[in-house]
Amino acid sequence: MSEDGCCAPARAGAAQSVVPESRAASGEPAGAIERVLIEAGAFRMGAEDADGFPGDLEGPVREVSLASYEIGATAVTNEQFAAFIASTGYVTEAERFGWSYVFAGFLPAALRKISERPQATPWWCGVHGATWDRPEGPGSGLSDRADHPVVHVSWTDAVAFCEWAGGRLPSEAEWERAARGGLDQRRYPWGDELTPDGEHRCNIWQGTFPTKNTEADGYRGTAPVRSYPPNGFGLYEMVGNVWEWTGDAWGENKVMRGGSYLCHASYCNRYRVGARSSNEASSSSGNHGFRCAW
Repeated sequence: MSEDGCCAPARAGAAQSVVPESRAASGEPAGAIERVLIEAGAFRMGAEDADGFPGDLEGPVREVSLASYEIGATAVTNEQFAAFIASTGYVTEAERFGWSYVFAGFLPAALRKISERPQATPWWCGVHGATWDRPEGPGSGLSDRADHPVVHVSWTDAVAFCEWAGGRLPSEAEWERAARGGLDQRRYPWGDELTPDGEHRCNIWQGTFPTKNTEADGYRGTAPVRSYPPNGFGLYEMVGNVWEWTGDAWGENKVMRGGSYLCHASYCNRYRVGARSSNEASSSSGNHGFRCAW
């Protein structure tokens, strides 16, 4: 994975994964995860955008046919992930490693000072005690973030949740077809203009990264799911907000799509539908999330 700033650096090593019993196997209901049916069909996948990154292998544009499938209307939320933890006792990889990456600007000075920073991306801090339910480390919590996308989840954690919910992670092609919302080769899920009529349609960085975020879109960090209008398929926040893991591999890494609240056109415009990135399966950060497919 390229160290472009929006993606946290890879985490070296891997913790032992534990896949809990699925809801389907235990007879539990699927829960309040709204699903959207994507009918079988073909679409044009990929991008040949002048603002793209050749090393990301966005192109060439090619036609891909898919069978029908269902996908979550939103990214998995903290409330939904909490139900999974309560039901299974699952321990995330961030908890097993003891730390996860947090954007430095979210940390109090004392914690920021003692947290290690990658040399190439010093706006990321490896914070001991940062987990899905303590997103900024010790002293933080989820009291007002039940409907925000869960973060600090590795690919392995995401797979475990999806299996518990009777599903799986979407393939990269499934993710992109869903994100396009029925539009052909548009840059964003709603069209080619980032802010049509001056309206913000996604949660990304505004201002000067990494020092000043004007929060013009209304949010500094994660936004609640359903904060912006859905695309043509009824799916919310397919770009921006949090990176979403997919089921596909990219070499030894796993593919992530959609960009996050830290993406900015000046260095990482990967909130385009055709953009892609990757990270190690064990890696986690404050802008890693996911949604399920079935």
